[in-house]
Amino acid sequence: MGLYAQDAKALQETARNFSKEGDFSNAVLVLNKAHDLEPNNLSVSKDLALVYYQKQDYPKMQATIKPLLERPDADVEVFQLGGMLYKALADGKESERVYKKALKIFPDSGPLLSDYGELLWAKQDYSAIKLWEHGIQADPTCTGNYYNAARYYYFTRDKAWSLIYGEMFVNMESYSRRTVEIKGLLVEGYKKLYTDADIMKNQDAKNEFVVALLTALNKQAEIAKKGITAETLTMIRTRFILDWFEKNAAKFPFKLFDYQRQLLKEGSFNAYNQWLFGSVQNAAAFEAWTNTHSSEYKQFTAAQSNRMFKSGAGQYYQTTSK
Repeated sequence: MGLYAQDAKALQETARNFSKEGDFSNAVLVLNKAHDLEPNNLSVSKDLALVYYQKQDYPKMQATIKPLLERPDADVEVFQLGGMLYKALADGKESERVYKKALKIFPDSGPLLSDYGELLWAKQDYSAIKLWEHGIQADPTCTGNYYNAARYYYFTRDKAWSLIYGEMFVNMESYSRRTVEIKGLLVEGYKKLYTDADIMKNQDAKNEFVVALLTALNKQAEIAKKGITAETLTMIRTRFILDWFEKNAAKFPFKLFDYQRQLLKEGSFNAYNQWLFGSVQNAAAFEAWTNTHSSEYKQFTAAQSNRMFKSGAGQYYQTTSK
């Protein structure tokens, strides 16, 4: 039995290598052999369901995943796969049933809250934000909720949370397709921030964190009149951090602002803002900047690759979407 278990595990690793190469047919072949050896192995069955999804063989995926959804040891990944299947089949009703069942078992699962919120969002059910906010509060390492919440708030009148969640997201998921999208959203979000003469117009005046944030940013409105660029944002945000730590940090400790202050002390804040804003706003200007500041930029990116940004415990200040 031990030999069989080892064989099944080895076959599973072989199949995963085939999947990485995009050879899904061989992956299915090998996983089916592993499944024959250990038909109750949940991990092997999940891999098989995922490869069928990647092959877009939804009937076989459904045959694989349906029994797993009923197992008492079904984990978060099983329910995610179930949701993915029924989304692909455009069966919103069944997909929603899967997520509701899953969240009764795993109510604080960030990935499930993110995925279910996306399903609701696709139906223009804006209660999705409650799921994403719950995910940010309960499972703060899950990037999907920050991504979705940042996009949601950007398309509302909000000026604070789209910027906060967007920047947290790109520091948690620094080099993906979604990162580029949210960087662009951040640039446009800062333009939106300074559009109204009254920065608190239509904002949550009952949330003390939001008021403190926007009040501090409003002090830099004169710089914003020069236009929103990587250079002006560096100036705005440098002065913001100095002001924040003088007046608000004790009351509202916040990991993102701690990180920005750390970069300032290291002399990397300029490079960080170029990476964050310049890289998406003006490719030619960004390339010119990195060429003339190559050592500074390399130092920042090297340090960044060795950092793992995480939200601080007890630093959840959103109040309106619960």
